[in-house]
Amino acid sequence: MPINSRSKHLPSLRSRLLLAATVWLLAITLSAGYLVPSFIKSYLIDQEKQQLYLYLDELTALADVDATGKLYLPSKLSNPRFQSPYSGLYWALTVNDTQIRSRSLWDAKITGNDDDGYIGPDEQSLLVVKRKFLLPEIDEPVELAIAANQDKLMATLKKLTHGLWLILLTMAVGILVLTWLQVSWSLWPLKKLQQNLKNVREGNSTELTGFYPLEVRPVIDDLNALLFHYQELLERARNHAGNLSHALKTPIAVLNNEVTLLDEEAKQKLSPPLQQLQQHIDYHLGRARMAGAANILAAKTAPSTRVDAISMAMDKVYAHRNVVLVNELDSELNVAVEKRDLDEIIGNLIENSYKWSNSLIRVHQTDSDAHQVTIIIEDDGPGIDASEYESVLKRGVRLDETTPGTGLGLNIVSELAHSYRGSLTLNSSSLGGLKAELLLPLPRK
Repeated sequence: MPINSRSKHLPSLRSRLLLAATVWLLAITLSAGYLVPSFIKSYLIDQEKQQLYLYLDELTALADVDATGKLYLPSKLSNPRFQSPYSGLYWALTVNDTQIRSRSLWDAKITGNDDDGYIGPDEQSLLVVKRKFLLPEIDEPVELAIAANQDKLMATLKKLTHGLWLILLTMAVGILVLTWLQVSWSLWPLKKLQQNLKNVREGNSTELTGFYPLEVRPVIDDLNALLFHYQELLERARNHAGNLSHALKTPIAVLNNEVTLLDEEAKQKLSPPLQQLQQHIDYHLGRARMAGAANILAAKTAPSTRVDAISMAMDKVYAHRNVVLVNELDSELNVAVEKRDLDEIIGNLIENSYKWSNSLIRVHQTDSDAHQVTIIIEDDGPGIDASEYESVLKRGVRLDETTPGTGLGLNIVSELAHSYRGSLTLNSSSLGGLKAELLLPLPRK
């Protein structure tokens, strides 16, 4: 899978940091939103029960038995709410099937149990504390109960919970905003590095410049050293290729001339080795040219313009064949290939089409994806068998020994395309001849 297609599915560093902060804040907020109200509820209920136990102690001290053996209270409890009907504060004494209760209960009773809860007058939800004790005059234990309406307590707790959630959500949003600002500020050097790399890629600069944090600076220095070394190697390769070409051209020309003066037997012995020597030189010089230009990162060439220029030259060389080339490439199309390399790639393919086509060559394009384009060069010639598509891309393979050539052209085209992370594929054309599909990268936006 190409790097560009993989990168579309990878989260950014910013999104990773923000996602981690969001998950952490969500966990903290949910925990606080549920645990804090639970702690407050437990605290408030404990406080309420402590007060109810005080009333229970008071009720225990007041409970007595009259001369007839009946349970009664000789005096009232201290809190006047026990005398006000449905006041929310109640007591009850139960022995056997007899019960006496506070005036505040009026005609109602305390019903329910510890599991399902207790209900009082007007369907009030009650908080109840109980105790059992013995009186000397009564054989059965006396059960005392003090109850308080907890509806107001629950309503207060609900308001407190809503307020707490509002505070927690406000804090979470605020912390996320601050985290986003912190992440953006922390990643700003990387954004600056991206812009500097873009300038290098577009040819506006040859090195990364500017001030960077201490942690990033060693990377910048290493990248600058790598860029400098890369440019030096490319320039040196170009120079060596040119020097070698000029140095060998004259001796080989002299040898070829001398061979023509020899007898036929000597020619047959010396011509093949000279041709092999020429093939090796052409092949390795072609590979040296694949090293690219010093500004390869900023390479951008319009293939439509290069096809027009190459076709004008081929029209002169192959004027006797009356071949027409139709260029359907978009004039606005650019590919991320250095100009000389693109001439080498397309020139070889177009020259092959001029050699073999009957009358028509068509050059057009199909968009592969957002990062690559396929340039198609097809003709109406005889074509080749499908079984030969892969073999003709190998070095030195020629299907027709009667046609001038070295058998290196398609191999060089394939390797040049591969050096730009592209490819060359051969197929049959709807015109009847060979179709070359050239996959090349588009300039990065």
